[in-house]
Amino acid sequence: MRKISLTEGPVGKSIILFALPLLGSSLIQQLYSTVDLIFVGRLLGTESAAAIGASDLIITCLVGFFNGMAVGTSVFTAQLFGGKNCDSLRKLIYTVFCVGILGGILLMSVGISFAPFFLRKMGTPDAILGLAVRYLRIYMLSMISVVLYNLLSGVVRALGDSRTPMLFQAIGGAINVIGDFVCLAVFKMGVEGTAIATFLSQTFAAICVIVYLYRMKAPYALRFFSHDFDRKEFGRVLQVGVPAGIQSIVITLSNILIQSQINTLGVASIAAFTMYFKTEMILYLPILALGQAVVSFVGQNYGAGNQKRIQTGNFLCLTGGTVVTLALAFSLLLISPVILGVFTNDTEVIQLGTDIMQVTFPFYFLYTILECLSSNLRGHGKAVVPMIITIISFCGFRIILLFAIMRTMRSVKGVAMTYPISWAIAAAFLALISIYYQKTNRFTENS
Repeated sequence: MRKISLTEGPVGKSIILFALPLLGSSLIQQLYSTVDLIFVGRLLGTESAAAIGASDLIITCLVGFFNGMAVGTSVFTAQLFGGKNCDSLRKLIYTVFCVGILGGILLMSVGISFAPFFLRKMGTPDAILGLAVRYLRIYMLSMISVVLYNLLSGVVRALGDSRTPMLFQAIGGAINVIGDFVCLAVFKMGVEGTAIATFLSQTFAAICVIVYLYRMKAPYALRFFSHDFDRKEFGRVLQVGVPAGIQSIVITLSNILIQSQINTLGVASIAAFTMYFKTEMILYLPILALGQAVVSFVGQNYGAGNQKRIQTGNFLCLTGGTVVTLALAFSLLLISPVILGVFTNDTEVIQLGTDIMQVTFPFYFLYTILECLSSNLRGHGKAVVPMIITIISFCGFRIILLFAIMRTMRSVKGVAMTYPISWAIAAAFLALISIYYQKTNRFTENS
């Protein structure tokens, strides 16, 4: 296992070296759906691309709670590892494995059974409803693999090894590309083929991370049927995981409300937002990787009692992340038609996607700030406050703004305006809370 020390050595170097594989892993994971969209947009057309876009938010919502659980897993894995508590760490890893199996089965059952209901409630146009239902149901077969991989790869990263999950995702990504080509170009399977390719790639990645944790030469290695399920450790994970999971679900539900408004603008607008969200990943994924690195960095150093090191790391992440995000955002704006043209030949869709980028990208640095601040709070085990702030900003203010703006400005730009405004509100609240916690020494208290 190649580990990077987060509790000693140069702070900036440690975080960067740890964050880069996280970024690589996120980019590869995003490749699954991006390659799907490229193949579908080029070979099957705009309606099929819109069908996948209509399903994406439902998938994100269903998986969201367990992504929050992955945050809780990472926080306490890092804290136990930083504090060298091997016995509790072993129990935590086995507990997470069991939760992943049961959670994946639950999500798969719900997704397959209620796919038509979810899509109709989102106002999915009849022209693409059948395609979206077929895609979503087959995709749901991947849920056990998706949940297990997200939870267990979070464990591996929290142990200081962010490189290995990236390698597993890289091989899985290659399987996905090959699967897309075979299913769509060779066997002409339609949108169902993209879901099958994703199932194969995600399952491979999940098996790899399970085998890796089992073969680890450490006293906390995963062991099946070890009867190490620990209610206490599970409860600790829930302290952070449940608020983070609820936050993810509620945010996605708000995005579903937004998607329902997008759906009223027509198929071209649906496709434009679908392709915008894929392009947005170029900005979002580095921020996500930075946030994941902050959680592990803060968690390990909190467990080791290195509060000054945490302060230094937070400052470097905030300033460096903001500068990089601004530079990348304006670079992407200059070549936006070229990037969107990768997904489609439809000039109307490309123009609409460019309009959305012009509204949101100049302010994307605000998302960097709020991600760093909320990750710092979670790394300390304090997940309720960022959950409340994010829900109020992203779900309360954003939805109110959406319906107010859509009364007078029914366009993709009107929808897009709600994003930077809500980012600014969340970042301001999180900054105030962080300053208060720092001044009152709340970060040094036990969570």
